[in-house]
Amino acid sequence: MGLSPVLHYLLVFISVLSLSRVTEAQTAPVIFYPFGSVAEDAVNIATEDENSTLIDLWSPFMFFGRTYNRTYVNSNGHLTFNKPSSQFIVNNFFPNNGSEDIIAPLWTDIDVDIHGIISYQQYSSGSVLTQATQDINQYFPDLSFTANWVLVATWDRVAYFYHTSTETSFQVVLISGSDLSFILMNYGDIAVTYNWVQAGYDTINSTAYFKIPGSDIGSLIPNLKNSTNVNVPGRWAFRVDGGPDQNIKGNILGVQMRLTSFSDLRESGNIETVLEKLQQELVKYGLPNSIKLNLRRVQKTYP
Repeated sequence: MGLSPVLHYLLVFISVLSLSRVTEAQTAPVIFYPFGSVAEDAVNIATEDENSTLIDLWSPFMFFGRTYNRTYVNSNGHLTFNKPSSQFIVNNFFPNNGSEDIIAPLWTDIDVDIHGIISYQQYSSGSVLTQATQDINQYFPDLSFTANWVLVATWDRVAYFYHTSTETSFQVVLISGSDLSFILMNYGDIAVTYNWVQAGYDTINSTAYFKIPGSDIGSLIPNLKNSTNVNVPGRWAFRVDGGPDQNIKGNILGVQMRLTSFSDLRESGNIETVLEKLQQELVKYGLPNSIKLNLRRVQKTYP
């Protein structure tokens, strides 16, 4: 005897919910670079909104065409280069067309008065450089990269302002070698927050920027530990030394679309509309906002 349509849909719905629970129960692998006492980190214990630690870099770091010899690790989950920042995000989401380069593994209102530690360490030799070299060559296999400097900054079990019982852990890793530079953003357990929040990076005048999908919704950010753009749950990797389109040069994307008539793409304005909608979808799934789409050929086919 066949199932009624109502029962069929009910069973499908239950299956989807069960799958969601399994997904949420998964934990990200141990992807953090060494930190804390094991790594002999410099510990940055700060009051809420009042601390930015200046770090003189052992090696210059290039960020989208600008070279920096120092950075500030700010308590609210972001790095700046020219000046410290006690700012927590208030609806100024990337791109904010600002006057400062920003690297934001998790920019929000963080309070370490009650618990949590912010720490950092630099490396110019040893196993951390070996790890960084292996990771970058895995994610960017055409570069034959060798790391000669790494900075690891970690927010370990920090709390949100107004939510001091929360614990959130994340990390940003700056890596450079020769004229190349990269950033890794690593996520552990991330608590829900009702404060403004976002993760990604932005540049002066937003000539290049990226916001990790879903990172600007406080109820969704626990998913960061399962999200990725390099097939490693909880990790996002970016090359950041060159221009805004450096991560997509040479990439050719083939897309097959079915339209109601062949004239749909030939009529004035329709091509631009289709490409704009396609770009929005690609950005949602992790490609940078700077991606440019061009239509090379339209081929008429029959089923």
